[in-house]
Amino acid sequence: MLADAGHTWEKCMFFKRHTSSVIAPEDALPGRAQPSYAIPSTHAVLGTPIQPPFPDGLQTAVFALGCFWGAERLFWQTEGVYATAAGYSGGSTPNPTYKEVCSEKTGHAEAVLAVFDPDKISYEALLRIFFEAHDPTQGMRQGYDIGSNYRSAIYYSTESQRLLAEATRAAYNAELRQAGRGEITTEIAPLGPFYYAEEYHQQYLHKVPNGYCGLAGTGVTCPVPAVAGGSDLDLKLKPLPASDEQWRQILTPEQYDVLRRAGTERPFLNKYVDADEDGTYHCAACGNPLFDSGTKYHSGCGWPSFTETISPDAVELHEDRSFGMVRTEVRCARCHSHLGHVFDDGPIEAGGQRYCMNSVALDLDES
Repeated sequence: MLADAGHTWEKCMFFKRHTSSVIAPEDALPGRAQPSYAIPSTHAVLGTPIQPPFPDGLQTAVFALGCFWGAERLFWQTEGVYATAAGYSGGSTPNPTYKEVCSEKTGHAEAVLAVFDPDKISYEALLRIFFEAHDPTQGMRQGYDIGSNYRSAIYYSTESQRLLAEATRAAYNAELRQAGRGEITTEIAPLGPFYYAEEYHQQYLHKVPNGYCGLAGTGVTCPVPAVAGGSDLDLKLKPLPASDEQWRQILTPEQYDVLRRAGTERPFLNKYVDADEDGTYHCAACGNPLFDSGTKYHSGCGWPSFTETISPDAVELHEDRSFGMVRTEVRCARCHSHLGHVFDDGPIEAGGQRYCMNSVALDLDES
């Protein structure tokens, strides 16, 4: 069986045409209602269950970082990890087979489930291990493993995991850019079904100690950003008011005018225009993380300016034709409050954008 697994892997590697994007759901293979193979119940190394239910207090994380053989071993060797499993996630085809996933017609990535004890290891520590163990800038490949099934991805199951993943990605992206590396292409998406891979894939490098391991990091250290505050993270997110009157009650008059009525504060005399402190800028209305201080720069426009958001999903952009101009308005993606505007006159070396924000729309959580 293991010899067949290696043969199948070689076919996936060298005898197919590779795509540059994930297949659309309507074009994916139909799959099946139930797995077409038996799934083991016990971890071959740790002796723990690899399928739920798991003991109370444990949490789960799902990562994709290339071939899942080496990736799974990386996590089962990590202290605080209770169990791991190889599988498929992020696609459309229910209960796929390895051959189907390798065809790139399922949309799935080869993924690893890590069941961990948060009292022994934090989710942000797992994120650091994830980012440092592979090259997250390669798009639809990982080293010699080419195809959408080898893409880098984080599949989150809670809002806390999403925020931590996005903040860590942004912080590591800044480090990689400084080191002369490319932009991170890691997908961050809600966790859908995790389909367990065939038995021969589970703990493969325990069964075949000299088997293939495609992991190769960049050598750049991944920082843990200020937003990665462990169990206190959810406290940064504020409840969303149900009415305009409630917004008036929790915001100052100036905050209400800017955040809820798209007003603009006075230039140069605002709180963060000259701020240089390290940390994460959150939406003053709802606590959503928006910008990392490492992307802030002095633009001379009179308002705090940033070259990029902490993640593409942190804000939403809208056309603004007020005052006889055509501009791009920036709103918080969580509470839809007005933050400012984005312009294409930022530093060319940092992407060319200037996110011009109102200080009153921001809160700085210093690291």
